[in-house]
Amino acid sequence: MGDLSWEEKRRQNEGTAKETLQELTGKIIGCAMQVHSKLGPGLLEAAYEECMCHTLARAQLPFRRQVAVPIAFEGVTIDRGFRLDLVVDDRVIVEIKSVEKVLPLHAAQLLTYLKLSGVTTGLLLNFNVVHLRDGISRRSCFSH
Repeated sequence: MGDLSWEEKRRQNEGTAKETLQELTGKIIGCAMQVHSKLGPGLLEAAYEECMCHTLARAQLPFRRQVAVPIAFEGVTIDRGFRLDLVVDDRVIVEIKSVEKVLPLHAAQLLTYLKLSGVTTGLLLNFNVVHLRDGISRRSCFSH
């Protein structure tokens, strides 16, 4: 995708999407379940992120990790306003957690990421649970 901006990449991929967002998020969740079933709870977020990258690559899902997204504030562009853990197919933000309890702050953080990036769908995955199904939260933001 060369030297395209974040917004240009996102728009380009929106127009060429081969699968629905529901199918894509299903595949991402399947990858997360594979990681969780092999590792279980209790590790650091960085370990789950690394294993998710390996699993997404093996599933041939395009992704980027630790994506810096600039933000505009009062006429100034801040190049590294925030970082996204993973962005899959430039259509789904994946925020990885390994916490005792997902707080409303975590969900709010993901919604802010969605609004500022222009991506409409996000997954909040908390790997620090006995059953991963209890640690999955899907968020959508269509306010653009």
